[in-house]
Amino acid sequence: MVVMRMKRMGRTHRPFYRINVMDKRAPRDGRVIEELGWYDPSAAEDRQVSLKVDRVNYWLSVGAQPSDTVRSLLRKNDIDPTPGKKLEAQPTA
Repeated sequence: MVVMRMKRMGRTHRPFYRINVMDKRAPRDGRVIEELGWYDPSAAEDRQVSLKVDRVNYWLSVGAQPSDTVRSLLRKNDIDPTPGKKLEAQPTA
């Protein structure tokens, strides 16, 4: 199974996270399939998260499961974290 989760970087008492797509069996700081962005909890509110939105939507569309923390970050950035949801055009009535 493929999951979207964070990989801890930074130094002691100054965390910095990269948001990655990984195999579920890989350790937290292990092998990454693709990097999707970063999260800096110590930064100002407007500069805390950077995401590659098109790649995030791709991985969600093929069934990648976001972790709880990544799911909340996606919601804050107006991305629907429902795994497997296809992006379809709305029918016109």
